[in-house]
Amino acid sequence: MTKLHAQLGLINPKSPDNVGAILRAAANYNVDKVVYTGNRYPRAIERSARSVDMSRKIGRNIPIEPTQNLIESARAEGLVPVCIEFAENAIALPDFSHPDNAFYIFGPEDGSIEQEIIDQADFVVFVPTIGSMNLSASVNVLLYDRLAKSARYGTDNDFIKSSRDTNNRLKVSVKLIPNRK
Repeated sequence: MTKLHAQLGLINPKSPDNVGAILRAAANYNVDKVVYTGNRYPRAIERSARSVDMSRKIGRNIPIEPTQNLIESARAEGLVPVCIEFAENAIALPDFSHPDNAFYIFGPEDGSIEQEIIDQADFVVFVPTIGSMNLSASVNVLLYDRLAKSARYGTDNDFIKSSRDTNNRLKVSVKLIPNRK
């Protein structure tokens, strides 16, 4: 089975907390790298009395780097640019078939993706919510949708044991599991 590749492109993110949550989501959903434009995120990190809490292992090893042009970054990596935005004529996420090698572009927390980027993307997708979601919430929803549609996820107890938090030792009673006696 070939590996699916995905990267995230963030347009001028401003919140270290959002970016930290995105890095955690990236690790949870096997994203290769996070790329960002603009200077608000680095400035926020410099000004912040604290840095993003990466004390948990998950997310710590995801590369994050600046770029000048997200579309060029996507194409240079051989990835398909997919914008996630409330835009007229966009594809609703439930109806979208994710490309195997995708570069998902998200707008800034306080704005929209520029029309020039939308025009260069291979796809524009929207999450059909009433109103817009927080940036990191949007990333999580999109990546979960990608995983669920790929059918490339663990479903057995060994997967659960290797993925859950070290403090979690819960088990479901066999009587609660459908079709088991």
